[in-house]
Amino acid sequence: MPSPLSSPRLRRLLAAYTVNRLGTWFAFVALSLVVFDHTHSALAVAALLLAWQALPAFAVPAVVARVEASQRRGELSRLYFFEAIATAALAVLLWHFWLPAVLLLAALDGTAALAASALLRTEVARTAREQVEAELGSAAGADGRVGAAGSAVPPAGGAVSDTSVENAAHEAERKANAALNVAFSVTFVLGPALAGVLVAAAGAPAALFIDVGSFLICGALLIDLHPHVDEAGDGSVRARLRAAWRHINEAPSLRALLLVEAVALIFSESAGPVEVAYAKSTLHAGDRGFGLLLATWGAGAVLGSLIFARSLRRPLGALLSAGTLAAGLAYVGYAAAPSLLLACLAALIGGIGNGVETPALISIVQRLTPQDLHGRMMGAVESLAALCIAIGLPLGGVLVALSSPRGAFLVLGLVTAASAVALLRVSPRKLEPVAASGTPTLVAEGDVSMKSATAQARVP
Repeated sequence: MPSPLSSPRLRRLLAAYTVNRLGTWFAFVALSLVVFDHTHSALAVAALLLAWQALPAFAVPAVVARVEASQRRGELSRLYFFEAIATAALAVLLWHFWLPAVLLLAALDGTAALAASALLRTEVARTAREQVEAELGSAAGADGRVGAAGSAVPPAGGAVSDTSVENAAHEAERKANAALNVAFSVTFVLGPALAGVLVAAAGAPAALFIDVGSFLICGALLIDLHPHVDEAGDGSVRARLRAAWRHINEAPSLRALLLVEAVALIFSESAGPVEVAYAKSTLHAGDRGFGLLLATWGAGAVLGSLIFARSLRRPLGALLSAGTLAAGLAYVGYAAAPSLLLACLAALIGGIGNGVETPALISIVQRLTPQDLHGRMMGAVESLAALCIAIGLPLGGVLVALSSPRGAFLVLGLVTAASAVALLRVSPRKLEPVAASGTPTLVAEGDVSMKSATAQARVP
C-alpha cells in the first residue's frame, strides 16, 4: 500500500500542526506563570485554564460548522490569524495586566484553537485517504473505472476492489493519526521545557510573541485549504449541528464510546491538581521532582505514539482499552510508590498508555462517522475533552481535600481502569469498510447498520 506520509501536502499539514503545538506550549507556560505572579492565587490560574480550555467547549461545534459552511478558501487560516491577533493582544496586556481582559482573550483564543485543531485533524485524515485512493485508483484505472468518491471500482477480476481501497484508506487514516500523535507527544516533552527556559530568560511577552509567530506560520502553510463540506438540503450552521447530533443518536456504539471515554477523561484530568501535592508533600521531591514526573509521562507518550504507529493491524478497540488501562495502572502505581524513582516508572507506563489511547479514540470516531461529518465530530471530541477538564480539575482538588494525594490517585486509578474494561465492551469488535457517503457496518453488542449520510465532503 502506498504510504500517505509520502504526500507533500500531508507533510505540510503535519509541520503546521507541530509548529502550532510547540507555540501553544510557550503560551500556556507563559500565561500560567504571569497570572500567578500578578495575583499570587491558584484560583486565578484555575480561572485561566477554565477560560482557555473549558469554556470554548460550548462554542467549538458551532465554529466548526460555520467554517465548513463557508464557500471561501482560507477559512482555517483565518482561525490561526485570529489566534495570532488574540495572542498578540495578550502579550501587550501583560505590560498592563488586568485579569478579566486576560480571561476574555484567553477564552476567544481557546475557542479558535480547539476549532482549528478539529478541522486540521479532519484535513489530515482526508488528505491521507485521498492520497491512497488516488494512487490505488490510478492503478486500477487502466482496467476499470473510478467511482464518484475517488475509490477504484474495477471490473470483475480486476486487481483492486472497492473493499481493498476502503481498507487501504482507513489504514492511511490510522497512519496519519499516529503521525499527528507523535508530533503532539514530542512537543509535549520539548514545549514546556523550552518555554520555561525562554520565560526565565526573556520574559512572558517574548514567549507569547513566539506563539504569534507560530500561528502566522500555520496560517501561511494552510492558506490553500478549503474545509467546506457540501450539505444536502439546508446547509445552515444549525442544520449542520443537528445532523451531527442526529448521527450520534443513531449510532449506539459511538454514543456509548463517547460516554465511557468522558468518564475516563474526567478522572484523568483530575490528576493535574493532585500531582503537585503528590510530588511536593507526599514524595517530598520538590519542584524538580514534579517536573521529572511530567517529563517522564511525556517521554512515555512519545513511546506510546510510536507503539500505536507500529500497531496498525491491531484492533482499535483493544488499543483504546489498553491505553486507558495503562493510565489507570499508572495512577494506582502513584498511590503505592514509596519513592520518586518508582513513581517515574509508573509515569512512564501512564504516558505510554496516553500515547496509544488518543489516536485510537480519534481513529474509532472517524471510522464510525461519515466523511462529511468528520469535522463536526472532531469538534465534538475536542469539546468533550474541554468539558472533562472543567469537571476534572475541581474534582481532583476535592479528592485531595477529602483524603490525601495517595488516596486520590487510588480512586482515579481504579475508576480509570474500570473505564478501560467498559471501553473494551462498548468498542465495536469489527468495523466493516465504510462507503464514501455512509457509515460503517458495525459488528458489536446490539449494533446494526447505520443510515447513510445525505452529503459528501467536497475535495478542494
